[in-house]
Amino acid sequence: MAREIDRWLGSDEPAADLARAAGVPETQMARVLALAAKPGEVESIANRERAATGKLGARLVLANDPDYPSSLRQLPLAPPVLAVRGELPDGPAVAMVGSRKADPYGKEVAELFARALAEAGVTVVSGFARGVDAAAHRGALASPNGRTVAVLGCGLGIDYPAGHAALGREIAARGALVSEFPCETGPRSWHFPVRNRVIAALAAGTLVVQAAPKSGSLVTARHSLDLGREVWAVPGRIFDERSVGPNSLIRDGATLVQHPREILESLFPGPRPLPLVPEAPSDPPPPGPPGDVLSALPAGSPRAPEELAEATGLAVDQVLGALLELELTGLVRRTAGGLYAR
Repeated sequence: MAREIDRWLGSDEPAADLARAAGVPETQMARVLALAAKPGEVESIANRERAATGKLGARLVLANDPDYPSSLRQLPLAPPVLAVRGELPDGPAVAMVGSRKADPYGKEVAELFARALAEAGVTVVSGFARGVDAAAHRGALASPNGRTVAVLGCGLGIDYPAGHAALGREIAARGALVSEFPCETGPRSWHFPVRNRVIAALAAGTLVVQAAPKSGSLVTARHSLDLGREVWAVPGRIFDERSVGPNSLIRDGATLVQHPREILESLFPGPRPLPLVPEAPSDPPPPGPPGDVLSALPAGSPRAPEELAEATGLAVDQVLGALLELELTGLVRRTAGGLYAR
């Protein structure tokens, strides 16, 4: 462990420079540098952490271990050690991030995109927070073989966010919970920007769904760009603060996406068929808003979302969410001019 920390930090850079590079407080970096000079104390801490992670059904993965994610080595300061509960999946992965205060539409979009990506064999990586993150994890788990990875801003032994323990167990059974913090370390504000670089590095690209300006989601997107990865964004209403983040990313060059197919086409280019969500049976109609929208859409007669909103009495945001779900299951298709048809 001492050698690993020494390799990570180096020996000739001052604490202030290292702190800026890692995005952590200088006092924290100074403590680590001081600790690295005491191999015996480091080894003692490492042994305690091994025991603590073992009690949680987890394990420590060092940067030179065979199962350490190779994509993390592209970070300027990769985590020297990870606590992992579950198994990190192989294969393509997409990070999905967004607002903790997502509205029902944002959560629905995140869940539907995650489910479609998981159906296609793509691992969904997110940050285990409330809102978009939790919806993304749940969407991936809704696919029978879906896999998802949660990167935490605290230690594995901390119940944060409160009430997410059951979700954490599901994730660990179908993917992994990951943290670079000691098991009993509580969440701190500076932990989350640090965590976001790991989310970005574990994925081929980052999808942003609803995010306020200066949010952590935009930090994740910036890390993706710095690593040469893709950034996708779901556009939103110009009057909603949660749309400022993705709309600004699109303005600055991120790829606008309105359907999971667009992400899959980026991940799997070429003429080969894409592994999209299989069509669902059309009888009986789906419950709730999707069923209402489908009933208001005559066969062979395309309609605009605004027309369907007027016919059903639903808000346009609800109609768009319902249309996305219907499109994913093959019950409707998008036509020229932004119209939808059976």
